[in-house]
Amino acid sequence: MITKGIRGAITVEANSEEVLKSATLELLSKMIEENNIKTENISHAIFTVTKDLNTAFPAKFARLELGWDNVAMMCFHELDVPNSLKMCLRVLIVVNCDKNFQPKFVYLKGAENLRG
Repeated sequence: MITKGIRGAITVEANSEEVLKSATLELLSKMIEENNIKTENISHAIFTVTKDLNTAFPAKFARLELGWDNVAMMCFHELDVPNSLKMCLRVLIVVNCDKNFQPKFVYLKGAENLRG
């Protein structure tokens, strides 16, 4: 068994806890569905948000709503590069998987411009 990373991103309409929660759960749900992720196979997850999103930790919603109690998670601010996408949540989920697993990256809403 090896580990592979699955990237995802979504833009958020407002800097509020409820909107960030909704966006986090939408993105994670789509990533889980597209990649058939089982919680017990997640090694860890890294969340980043742009500096204009600061009302909550996205990992909180994965833990409380998706049951990721035993998943190591960290939240960080994204590097503030001039002219980069604003109001954006990104996540890297690292999973234990078969060497033939091909991750499907998920980019939603305005984040589709990143690499979709």
